Amino acid sequence: MTAPEPLEAGVYREIVRRALAEDLGWGDATTQAVVSPETRAVGVFVARAQIVLAGLDVAVEAFRQLDPGVAFDARHRDGDRCGTGETIGTVTGLASALLTGERTALNLLRQLSGVASVTRWLVEAGGGRVRISDTRKTTPLLRELQKYAVRAGGGVNGRASLDDGLVIKANHVRLAGGLAAAIGRIRAARLDEPIEVECATFEDAEEAIAAGAAIILFTGSSVEELRRVIRDCRSRARVQVSGAIPLDRVTQLAAAGVEIVKIGSITEAAPAADITFELYPA
Repeated sequence: MTAPEPLEAGVYREIVRRALAEDLGWGDATTQAVVSPETRAVGVFVARAQIVLAGLDVAVEAFRQLDPGVAFDARHRDGDRCGTGETIGTVTGLASALLTGERTALNLLRQLSGVASVTRWLVEAGGGRVRISDTRKTTPLLRELQKYAVRAGGGVNGRASLDDGLVIKANHVRLAGGLAAAIGRIRAARLDEPIEVECATFEDAEEAIAAGAAIILFTGSSVEELRRVIRDCRSRARVQVSGAIPLDRVTQLAAAGVEIVKIGSITEAAPAADITFELYPA
């Protein structure tokens, strides 16, 4: 699978700085007492389970901000699958910097690799017949990093922010006084973009298309009803699916002909990848 375009350092540098400040407090008292300032060490990132990598540069940035002279020898790159016991890469530098930055580096690498891993399993469940997309259900301030991790896992990115497309949800419909009224207000505002509408039933989808929706985002749980939406609506609007969708249902959706499956849990609830960081004297 093609590796994602690398992240610009400006995307994560301030995030890492704030994460280190949160963890440091007034300073790493234990390391300062135990480790001499001039001592050097080698740190080894090791996968302890089958994972897909994402966030290596972000993790190394945690060490680099504490010791600008650290060297990183990558054995794998973002987007690679790593097996249990495989060495991901090694970091060489001041022992105090590696000890102090260890938790911040691991927290970021484990979280992003967890997102990439879940995404990859879903992509593979779809057998190449459906695209797996994220949503805006991301950790505040980490959206760009998590969406990068989705790309590393082979997925695609959904909306990046509220100004990125027009999506009508149930709360919009209730506050506008109905779906047709909500779409009418968008038309009146002269927002010339395709309108996407979340629909839980076939009847909702029919109403949305009649009112001018270009994309139906089906959120219902019935595969049979989804097939009906695809059969009767796809010639008039694009049909996508959203929700808490397990691996076996992705296979069903791919067989039903769904174009894109949007799953918030790949960024909202992905378990951290099992990665350890082992330090040795240089």
